[in-house]
Amino acid sequence: MHVSSTPHVRAKSSTTQIMLTVIIALLPAAVFGVHNFGIRALWHILITVSTCILSELVFDLITKRKVLITDFSAVVTGLLLAMNLPVAAPLWIGFIGGFFAIIVVKMLFGGLGQNFMNPALGARCFLLISFPKFMTNFTYDGVSSATPLAVLKSGGNVELKDMIFGNTGGTIGETSMLFLVLGGCIMIMAGVIDMYVTASYILSFIVFLILCGGKGFDPYYIACQLAGGGLMLGAFFMATDYATRPVTKKGQVIYGIFIGIMTGVFRIFGPSAEGVSYAIILGNLVTPLIEKITMPKPFGYEKPVKEKKGGKA
Repeated sequence: MHVSSTPHVRAKSSTTQIMLTVIIALLPAAVFGVHNFGIRALWHILITVSTCILSELVFDLITKRKVLITDFSAVVTGLLLAMNLPVAAPLWIGFIGGFFAIIVVKMLFGGLGQNFMNPALGARCFLLISFPKFMTNFTYDGVSSATPLAVLKSGGNVELKDMIFGNTGGTIGETSMLFLVLGGCIMIMAGVIDMYVTASYILSFIVFLILCGGKGFDPYYIACQLAGGGLMLGAFFMATDYATRPVTKKGQVIYGIFIGIMTGVFRIFGPSAEGVSYAIILGNLVTPLIEKITMPKPFGYEKPVKEKKGGKA
């Protein structure tokens, strides 16, 4: 009997179909990122996606594993990682990040479904730690400037309309809340994700802002926090990763609440204006514990029959 990696979910859709749906859902924000930041953003996407595909192919060939790049999971990882890169970063940053995401985070732990954290997020955190100067250099219209979240954290004013439509600085794929939510709706309608993780994440983050943000119930401030940074990208596309989220519905809600609170802690009390990546990574790490305490208990079980002496039961 061949037993595949968890999660074991019966579904009509194949892994390839699911990944293609995710790619289609990411395309509106990715295309807008290229429009917003120029041809250099496209180069980042092409280099990062190509590196992820080639890294997985070479690893499979060297280790004599079945080549599975046709499932498009490496494309999804590369696209997500590229969308988390600043356009001003050197082009080789995508090569290093793509290699780390596929080889270190994904393949060394057994491949698709067996990685303990989201590969794209793991690579982004690795790049943030290793190359903070490049990963925090944000430009818009050729001018280096602070992101809207950084301006908001320093007490400045930001334009909510620009944040919703994406006419701001930031990483390639995180600036347009409109296109990210559109992509999330595509995945929901296609049945690729549900709202357990996403809704609990966003709602718990809002509650945290109201209680601990220092501004009370300020709809404009809350809307800016939701529209800024990678919250929508994380809530719809990365926190919902099948392999690194809990399997149970109750566990997914707890997981969403946890990363929502941690995002609030990082954004409000941390030195950085952002915190989505680290919050989701921490959520990935506590997923086994969440699953342990939320797995449904069986109604009963059959007690094994002890054998008597002489070999008779």
